[in-house]
Amino acid sequence: VQLQASGGGSVQAGGSLRLSCSPSGRPFSSHVLGWFRQAPGREREFVTAIRWGSGSTYYADSVKGRFTVSRDRAENTLSLQMNSVKPEDTAVYYCAKSNSLSYTGREYRDWGQGTLVTVSS
Repeated sequence: VQLQASGGGSVQAGGSLRLSCSPSGRPFSSHVLGWFRQAPGREREFVTAIRWGSGSTYYADSVKGRFTVSRDRAENTLSLQMNSVKPEDTAVYYCAKSNSLSYTGREYRDWGQGTLVTVSS
C-alpha cells in the first residue's frame, strides 16, 4: 500500500500549485497523513500533517500561512494547496502515513515516488 503523490510541476514564485495524494487503501481514522519534501542535496523535511479522523492540521513554520493541507474521506484523497510559493519550496514532495503525529519521517510508512515541484524566481 503506497501513497502516490501527484500534481507537481513548474510554477513561478508567488504562484500556486495543488498536490494530491491517493492512498491505495483507506486510512483509518486514527492515522496521520503527512507531506514531506526533499530538495536536492538536503535532507527530507516535514511540511504538514493532518489527522485523517478529526482533520486537525499541523504545519512547519516555513509553510505556515501559505500551504493548506486537507483530506476528503469520502473520496479518499489528501491534498496540499500551495500558495505564494517561493524558490526554496522547490523539492520532491511525498505523502506518507503514520500511526501517530510525528514531525520526522521515520515514523511514517507507505512512501510513494513523490512529485517534483520547481519554483522559479
